[in-house]
Amino acid sequence: MSASIIGIGTAVPDTRLTQDDVRDLFAAQPGLDRVARRIITAAFDHSAIDTRHTVLPELVSGGSVFVDAETRQIGMPATGVRNAIYAREAPELFAAAARDALQRAQVRADEVTHVVTASCTGFFAPGPEFRLVRDLGLAPTVSREHLGFLGCAAAIPALRSAARICATDPSALVLVVCAEICTIHLRSSSDPDQIVSSAVFADGAAAAVVTGAPATTVPHLELDRFATAITDDGESAMGWTIGDHGFEMTLTAEVPRIVGREVKNALSPLLGEGPVDLWAVHPGGRSILDRVEAACGLEGDALRHSRDVLRTYGNMSSATILFILQRMLADPATPDGARMLAVAFAPGLTVESTLLTVRTSATATAGHPARESATSVPSR
Repeated sequence: MSASIIGIGTAVPDTRLTQDDVRDLFAAQPGLDRVARRIITAAFDHSAIDTRHTVLPELVSGGSVFVDAETRQIGMPATGVRNAIYAREAPELFAAAARDALQRAQVRADEVTHVVTASCTGFFAPGPEFRLVRDLGLAPTVSREHLGFLGCAAAIPALRSAARICATDPSALVLVVCAEICTIHLRSSSDPDQIVSSAVFADGAAAAVVTGAPATTVPHLELDRFATAITDDGESAMGWTIGDHGFEMTLTAEVPRIVGREVKNALSPLLGEGPVDLWAVHPGGRSILDRVEAACGLEGDALRHSRDVLRTYGNMSSATILFILQRMLADPATPDGARMLAVAFAPGLTVESTLLTVRTSATATAGHPARESATSVPSR
């Protein structure tokens, strides 16, 4: 019996940004030449993003070390200042997504036996997995692990850890939570990598409840198989390092081309299992989705949910793929028994994927309606 995801919850900060407003803010920064302004305009306008969420209300109103209230100039706070905001804001995002997932799974917090967390946008200790025990009132004996700095693909290794836990302990109930606060690392720059980062990354959290017990009372996703592949020449194309003024993203123009060239081969162990009915692809950006669509010969609307999440929330790093899975499980058009392939990309360039089977229940859906909107968490 494979492990199953029996509930997926999501949460975003209360402040919502419109892409046009953020574009205008970055394009108006002093010291940028005409070429940089043109790159900024193109990156934002062609991102296929309408709105994103942030823990930084000052990106709208100004009045902090991040954005001056009068000049609207973007500041360069030190990494310690940025990380302090992560330590302040992240725990509530983790907890809000977790509560949502537990509610959807129709299980109590005191039933959780294991916690697996993932994040790559900040650090603190005791860490997120410890805080969830305290904030949710979990038993102090709950086993905990944290996956750090695995980038946008981290949710899939976290689900893999949960599935392995369930394989060795059929009574386990595992809470997987991913939360990212990407916007604290945004900065004004003429560097194309940093401009793309400013145009696509956002804040959000998502959680999944995983069990090895037969799931018959709620719609769920069976976790059938996992695969990992490292591309041949992508190690320097995508990177995530810690600098003096925040974490620094390397995201070259080669990334979409490498994905397009190598994704089908990277997914071959799972594609060899038989036909895939549904695709959940991490939207690292619009061009990533376009390349996967072309390489795998997908129909025009095959990545509809991935594109919808990108348009509404942007790229929330590790949490994003769970937003997509939540929408697909809640979609009345998703058929029972459908085979779903979820794939995400991480520094390396690493391709993480999992094959899932959809199990729906009309009775459970009627008694516990699925909600697609994310819980909103006010910034403190």
